[in-house]
Amino acid sequence: MKGFQPTRYYLENVLTGTQFPDRGWMLDDPGCSDPALVRAVYSAKQIEVKDESLGLYKFSDWLPVSRALKGSASPVTYHSKGLGGYLGLKNLYITFSGWFPEIGASMTTCSFKETEAYSVCGRMEADERRVLVVASAGNTARAFAKVCSENNIPLLISVPRDNINALWFEKPLNDCVKLICPEAGGDYFDAIHLSNLVLMSDRYVAEGGCKNIARRDGMGTTVLSAVTFLGMIPDYYFQAVGSGTGAIAAWEANLRFLADGRYGDTKMKLIVSQNAPFLPIYDAWKAGSRAMLPYSDEQARKDAEAIDAKVLSNRKPPYGIAGGLFDALTETGGDVDAVSNDRLREAARIFAETEGIDIHPAAATATASLIERVLSGSVEPDKTIMLNITGGGEERFKADFTEQTGRELFYLQPEHVFPLGATSCEVLEVVDKLFF
Repeated sequence: MKGFQPTRYYLENVLTGTQFPDRGWMLDDPGCSDPALVRAVYSAKQIEVKDESLGLYKFSDWLPVSRALKGSASPVTYHSKGLGGYLGLKNLYITFSGWFPEIGASMTTCSFKETEAYSVCGRMEADERRVLVVASAGNTARAFAKVCSENNIPLLISVPRDNINALWFEKPLNDCVKLICPEAGGDYFDAIHLSNLVLMSDRYVAEGGCKNIARRDGMGTTVLSAVTFLGMIPDYYFQAVGSGTGAIAAWEANLRFLADGRYGDTKMKLIVSQNAPFLPIYDAWKAGSRAMLPYSDEQARKDAEAIDAKVLSNRKPPYGIAGGLFDALTETGGDVDAVSNDRLREAARIFAETEGIDIHPAAATATASLIERVLSGSVEPDKTIMLNITGGGEERFKADFTEQTGRELFYLQPEHVFPLGATSCEVLEVVDKLFF
């Protein structure tokens, strides 16, 4: 892609400070047995935002990528007069990932998971022979499927059977993308378990989740968008979380801007939210615990079924690991909110009325958290606030698509649905035939 150069960086263990080169697909520090995230340390200490024609890769100074793939779009930040006026906030800035033509937002999956997918796949070497494996509650799988289909990257996605209505696309996908599911009643954790059974074979490679620097730094482009638009670091950052990876990414991006030196010395207060009754992060944080609290499989599946924001149903988030969400919240003086279905639905209605676009339930969860904190007086009205709308415009996109093409959307169907007790041998016997 014209104007793109591979990014120069090295890796650093956040626990020990050990620095080492990125030799391929490294997710951990091979010299350290203690659980800890690794971060990318970029040669460019001050970010230079590149031409809009590069899409997401205009932020490539702070993305660990060796190539730029076609079709990407970046998050868009704007000053909110609608919701901001409704709440009496003069300095509310919305960073929008999704479909909102009026502001220039053009992510056709309508989710900020595109930022992860283009960054992760841009980190992969072009001659990688292993099949990329991604487990998802829905939106992440849709984003990776789009990117891999359009760029001919072999991909296996594992999504709960009950969530596959999230796998809609403008057209049938390239045959390099395959879907498997745990049976009905399984949740995101079951989809992760199923993907791990596949990964027992060296023919497949894990996307890596939060441990993948490219996932975190891709998500961090929401903050890169906001800060470079404002010319300063906001005081508050609002986002709903399932794993908390996006909030960790926001914290890490904030640290890079502090080192950049041109955007002030603020550490954004991270206010993250979960959809009740699925509250493992909320419960651990309120208990003052670095470790996650006990949460039975049965209760977790029941609670995941009850929430509107299905994408937030991660039972095993990177919370207590060194450099994880607990550390991010602690260092920034952050907090965790719980939001009911009724409150997020009301927030979605308010957002649509004031901003003129529909938003996903997860984004509505963050919006509800902001509304509640403003009304309770715990957020000062003169502070600069970033609201991360992680997905929106889906209703608008589907209506535009049907109107402009006269066609229906394509829904990806599973190649195989596995029982929750399936073994690795049983799974690999099926999956190997899909790719080899």
